[in-house]
Parts: sequence; C-alpha cells; structure tokens
Amino acid sequence: MKNFSLWCDFVEDSFLDTEFVELLQSGKISGATSNPAIFKNAILKHPSYKAKIIKLKGKNAKEIYENLAIADIAKAADKLALNFFKKDDGFISLEIDPRLESNTALSIGEAKRLYSTIGKQNVMMKVPATRQSYEVMKVLMSEGISVNATLIFSLNQAKECFEALNEGLKTFRKKNSVLKGRLQSPQAVISVFVSRFDRLLNNKVLDKNQIGILNASLAYTHIKDQNEPNIRTLFASTGVKGDDLDKDHYIKALKFKHSINTAPLDAIKAYKNSPLLECESKSELEKKLYKNICQDKLEKASKDLLDDGLKQFCIAYEEILQAIQS
Repeated sequence: MKNFSLWCDFVEDSFLDTEFVELLQSGKISGATSNPAIFKNAILKHPSYKAKIIKLKGKNAKEIYENLAIADIAKAADKLALNFFKKDDGFISLEIDPRLESNTALSIGEAKRLYSTIGKQNVMMKVPATRQSYEVMKVLMSEGISVNATLIFSLNQAKECFEALNEGLKTFRKKNSVLKGRLQSPQAVISVFVSRFDRLLNNKVLDKNQIGILNASLAYTHIKDQNEPNIRTLFASTGVKGDDLDKDHYIKALKFKHSINTAPLDAIKAYKNSPLLECESKSELEKKLYKNICQDKLEKASKDLLDDGLKQFCIAYEEILQAIQS
C-alpha cells in the first residue's frame, strides 16, 4: 500500500483525455473523485455536453444525467485501469442520487444498478454517511462493490462508517474464501471533510484554520488504529478559500501514512512533494481541539455541516436536471 496518495477532485470529458492523463503519467495523482457539484459545473459550463444532451433527447432528465455521468466515470476508470491493476489505487467514484439519502432500500438498488451499468471494478460508489446509509455501505462491500463513504464531519460518523464497511468486508471475504484470494476484495475510503470546518468556525476560535485539521486527524487516527488496509481515510474538502493560505495547505498539513487526499486542480498544481507527517496521538489531538472549541459546539458544527452538505448536493443535482430539461 502506498504511504500517501493524491487524487483529483474533478471530472470532465475533455480534461480526462488531456491534463488528467498527464497528471497520471507524471505520478502526481493515482485516483479521482466526483460529486453532483462537480458534474454540475462540467455539464453546465462545457459546450461538449450540449451535443450529447441533444442526442439523448426523449429520455427523462435523470436518465440523461446518468448517461453523461456514467460515460465520464467509465472513461476515467479506463484511464485509471493501469494504476488499479498495479494496486496503485486507480479508483474513481460516482455518487448515488443524494436525494435518496434517507431511503436505504432505494439507495442500495441505485448503487448496484449504476455499478453494474458502468461495469468497471475500479469504480467506487459514493454514499453519504447518514444513519440510513450505513446499511447501504455494509451491503455494497459484502457484494464486492467498493465504497466511498462521504460527508464525514465527526469522529462518531467515522466510527460508524468503519464498522459498517468492515462488517461488509468481512462478509465478502467469508463468502469468497474458497476462491483463495483470486477475487479482489473491495476497498473503501472514509471521506473526512476538512476546510468547511475552518470556513464555518474561524471567526469563533483562537487558532484559525486548525479545527478542520485537528478534527480530521482524530478520525484518521481511529481508522488507522483498526489496522484494516482495505479501509483508508480520505481527506476531502481540501481546497482553500481566499489568499490567506497556500493552495496546497490542507494537503501538506494532512500528509499521513496510508491516507488519501482528494484535492481540486489548483491545489494539485500548487503541491510540491513534502515530507510524510507523523500524526499526533488521540489525546494530544483532543487536547488541542477542545482548547479551541467545546465538544458541544463542535458536535453542532458537525451536524450543521452534514445537513448543509446534503442540501448542497441535492441542490446541485436538481439544478443539473432542471438545466437538462430546459
């Protein structure tokens, strides 16, 4: 397993044929992620999608969106195939309809359908970390489908995700033990969001731009301590806003062993190789974290950020569908 991986938090058709390939060949990145907001920006801003939408006329808006997204995800998976077969990451993730986050059965059905339609083993199905979705994660892993658990803002969410993912992984391994390792076990990432904490709390704490890092480090420590190589921490929401921080600030600050950072293009371009860091102990992290903010306020901020994240992904999804219909 790699000590540290950098994934690209951007997908767009023409980009996948050009700069994405260059980033892969240079070894700067080894995977990619997507979400409804990323697809919204790609589909609504790049002219190439207009012609594709016209060709899909007659289908409903969700079918058209899925056709566009699946084509991009399948292309990214093909570009990443060499990494995947070399066991150098090589994953791309596609999020299920965020509007289904409270419906376990529909979420499972949608994830299986999309995964089967794409037909690429190096696709992760992205599932939001809500109470109704832990069962979704467990079922997908048990059936050999890799998972990106997303919108994690609290240590408790990270713990719940790990338990669900690990239970599914154990079930998969038990069911397929007769194959003696010939069938590759699914992998999972637990996507802990970082910079949104700082943007929300900077004006309420003493040490600015630290709450997100400390909170994410706590989640990483718990996941690492479980010693399951197929379930790793992925640091997400690592772009910076404004000019007070270097573009690659959250990459350098969270460069821990066996972790992944999925970053926007400007952060990836700004990043120059930096030393691997040793994460502090849980007790030291908690000491620094709660010196800045009380636990009740942190838990409230976590809930507010989760609610807002779900809302924003639903809004982006709806805006894509409305634009396709117009």
